[in-house]
Amino acid sequence: MRIALVGLGDIARKAYLPLLAARADLELCLVTRDKAALDELGDAYRISQRHTSLSEALGAGIDAAFVHAATTAHHELVTSLLTHRIPVYVDKPLDLHLGPAEEMVATAQQLGVSLMVGFNRRYAPSYRELADWPDRRIVILQKNRMRLPEPPRQVVFDDFVHVIDTLRFLGVSAPDDLDVTAQLDADGALEHLVIQLRAGGRAAIGIMSRTGGITEEVLEVMGRDRKRRVVNVAEITHYEGSESIIRRDEWRSVADQRGFTAICDEFLGAVGQGRLLSAEDALATHRLCERIVTEIMSG
Repeated sequence: MRIALVGLGDIARKAYLPLLAARADLELCLVTRDKAALDELGDAYRISQRHTSLSEALGAGIDAAFVHAATTAHHELVTSLLTHRIPVYVDKPLDLHLGPAEEMVATAQQLGVSLMVGFNRRYAPSYRELADWPDRRIVILQKNRMRLPEPPRQVVFDDFVHVIDTLRFLGVSAPDDLDVTAQLDADGALEHLVIQLRAGGRAAIGIMSRTGGITEEVLEVMGRDRKRRVVNVAEITHYEGSESIIRRDEWRSVADQRGFTAICDEFLGAVGQGRLLSAEDALATHRLCERIVTEIMSG
């Protein structure tokens, strides 16, 4: 398969390019307006197909695309790819506003083209295992940052979106109730955010401090007579009458641990099989993001 990587920023360099370049079944082409980055990474990974525009890549012919460009460019790039009937994998979020996100998903559905949003935590082994618990009633996820207050919309759609999507995946997919508590600083930047989702006796709580003393991600899932605690998507503590710790597997790659390998396999497998992937559930996460931003700004 001929795969385009559109945008060569931090996440593409750290997660996707090393992973995809190692696959013998893929022929990669790189797409970015940054000629220096194009040559640097093309040389580093021995990728000869290099383009400074998406139209060039489309003209050369591609089977699917990974979009890692800035969020502000997603709508234009994704829409162009979809209208050329090219399956698309795009980094979260689809957009910082709900309207353009809805337009992209609607375009994919109308044209019958796959669109997948990069919620990799759904594919991380330490999180995915917990989805098999039928008795998970309480889910708590903290994702904290140090000295990083930012505008509420930016925080919620660009970072807290992972918390929201994981709570929907493991806790409450369609909440009956939503509670939002937020603190803004004097400049209107978000310092901390706490949400609670409830439905059918289940509760899911998401927490983010942007001014805390640590950068961390801590997930806790509670069922009947058992509990799991996962730190930074890697170290797992089991509580079932006693405590046992499974530490990070030093031999397992970060791409495997954080779900990047499995989510890429899912997307590329669907492309190879001609199987349609829908972003409708990912859109539900974006809709919840918009509700939360509205609550914060009206509060």
